[in-house]
Amino acid sequence: MEKGYVQIYTGNGKGKSTAAIGLALRAAGSGMKVLIGQFVKSMKYAEIRLIESRIPEIETQLLGEGCFIRRAPSEADRLAAESGLAHLKEKMCSGKYDLIILDEVGIALHYQLLTCEALLAFLDARPSHVELVLTGRYIPQEILDHADLITEMREVRHYYSQGVEARDGIER
Repeated sequence: MEKGYVQIYTGNGKGKSTAAIGLALRAAGSGMKVLIGQFVKSMKYAEIRLIESRIPEIETQLLGEGCFIRRAPSEADRLAAESGLAHLKEKMCSGKYDLIILDEVGIALHYQLLTCEALLAFLDARPSHVELVLTGRYIPQEILDHADLITEMREVRHYYSQGVEARDGIER
């Protein structure tokens, strides 16, 4: 088996999850088995609905109680994230997956739904052939230090600042 690496897509710009899902499609197209775990999110965005209906090589899991733009994270949010990470670790160690994406894990860390220690233990348990992708803003340096590839998405301009809401098919 080929060696897997740890990739991180972070920064304040748009496109981190989109890039990870693009990689998932590429991997599935090459016959790899993929697992996408989405922290914080409780809603299936359009790309996840499409993947679930048409791409059996990619398994998806929602690991959150919802977005907390308008509320503080709750104990239920923390428990969902912890349980989700444990579930992904079990799946990762099963030998069944080639690529595992921890989408928005940076947000889960930032809001203290997960600890750096828990994520570092997850990284340490990674079988050598598994490619891991971590996405999200605010990924701390101690996690970045374990990455083989880091891409930072930087916002230069965004139409949100002009009051444009998330649009179907583009942001959700």
